[in-house]
Amino acid sequence: MKLGIIGGTGMLGHHLAIAAQLRQYKVTIIHRASSDLSRIADLTYDGRVADLNDRGSLIRAMEGLDMVANCAAYYPTLPKPLSQEIKTARLQMQFFLDSVKEAGIKRALYLGGAIAMPRAKTGPGHEELYYNQPPENPAPYVQVKWLMDKMARDAAAEGLPVVIGIPPMTFGEYDYGPTTGRLIVDLANQTLPAYVKGDRNVVYARDAGRGLLLALEKGRFGQRYLITGQNTTTEDLVAAICKQAEVPLLTKTLPLGLARVISKFQEIRYTLLKGNPPTLSSTAIAVLAGGQHLDGTKAKTELGYEPDLTIEEAIQRAHKWFIQEKYIH
Repeated sequence: MKLGIIGGTGMLGHHLAIAAQLRQYKVTIIHRASSDLSRIADLTYDGRVADLNDRGSLIRAMEGLDMVANCAAYYPTLPKPLSQEIKTARLQMQFFLDSVKEAGIKRALYLGGAIAMPRAKTGPGHEELYYNQPPENPAPYVQVKWLMDKMARDAAAEGLPVVIGIPPMTFGEYDYGPTTGRLIVDLANQTLPAYVKGDRNVVYARDAGRGLLLALEKGRFGQRYLITGQNTTTEDLVAAICKQAEVPLLTKTLPLGLARVISKFQEIRYTLLKGNPPTLSSTAIAVLAGGQHLDGTKAKTELGYEPDLTIEEAIQRAHKWFIQEKYIH
């Protein structure tokens, strides 16, 4: 079987590729011309150049493949107008869906975000939580993730073979940037002044990659699958990271309301004066505000997925990798 991975140089795409190679797939990494391929030197793969902003290049890159996973779906980074963010997300997602159809892909995976689901009124969050209309939260991250989730489900309803895989907060190797692993890096370097309390579900990246492959292989078209790890709280997570890094426990917390005010101030300052990007972006605030415990029953029942590693083991492996890559001083 030939599997194409868009975003294979990122953490989750990389771990999906590892899982696929263990299952004897022939892996094709679909990447931009500017991608740093040294990040995936451990993989054996066929490389094809394409861009999510270029429909034609995507179709050509998918030709001859059996399955495709989009692990590089758009998300906001620097402050921009909401209309611009939505336009970019809509265009890139439509080009991906069009390319799946035009190339005759048998099974496709969109790597979505749990932020596209509203908070559960009782109990942990699950796949059947939907917004009936655009969320009231105006944060671009919330809006674009909701939009792309809806586009994937709508396309599947029209016959496109698309499945949605949703990992929660992920820790592991190959987290260049870093992304979610920034919490580990900042705590280990003792540069984080405070944190926002909340509920989380944390999964090891290798488990997430394996779960995404199972969703691609076995998932029902148009369905979401939460590729979960363990439920925890930010307080317990911070304590576990500080223990692994052998640094003093960070006890100072920041109320979510105050974090929103700081975020808004930083984004206005960046928009007017540029300089350093906001340390508390609207995306970060949206993730913090939308955190919840998650129920992984559906992936266990339908896909046969269960996480192998605990939160502590995920932190240990990610921490070791960040030291190796000199993110931690």
